[in-house]
Amino acid sequence: MSKKPFCIVSTDHTGITVSNLERSLEFWRDVLGFEFSHSAHQKGDLAQEITGVDGAEIKLAVLKTPGGHKIELLQYLAPAERKRATLRPCDVGSVHVAMLVNDLDAVLAQIAASGWEAAGKPQTLNTGPNAGKRVVYVRDPDGTTIELMQPPER
Repeated sequence: MSKKPFCIVSTDHTGITVSNLERSLEFWRDVLGFEFSHSAHQKGDLAQEITGVDGAEIKLAVLKTPGGHKIELLQYLAPAERKRATLRPCDVGSVHVAMLVNDLDAVLAQIAASGWEAAGKPQTLNTGPNAGKRVVYVRDPDGTTIELMQPPER
């Protein structure tokens, strides 16, 4: 096998398309506690060439996570005809972002106090490299799946 002429060196951010940027910011920033970094408004050739979407116009906000990875929330203002995907975690094309937390119960309590809820009950994994981690899925206001993982105490 020949060597690739390129190398991916890191990840930068995870982009999530949302229906209402302010509502999603309230969840990701105010409930989950991510730090607001910046916002932007992209339209014209720039937005169209980046996304491949004819007539794209996007409002976006970027949030910083403690580990350096960023969450980019994108609200498309155009084109007018947009579909709402309602994928379950088992559906092809569904993605999720996994976050490490130091106190899963406290995060879930904060989420519940804000009117949101987990998809199920936290479970402890007992095999593989994640053995001992407590995990549960939650969903943001548009249904995007977020996996919360608490490593075992050492």
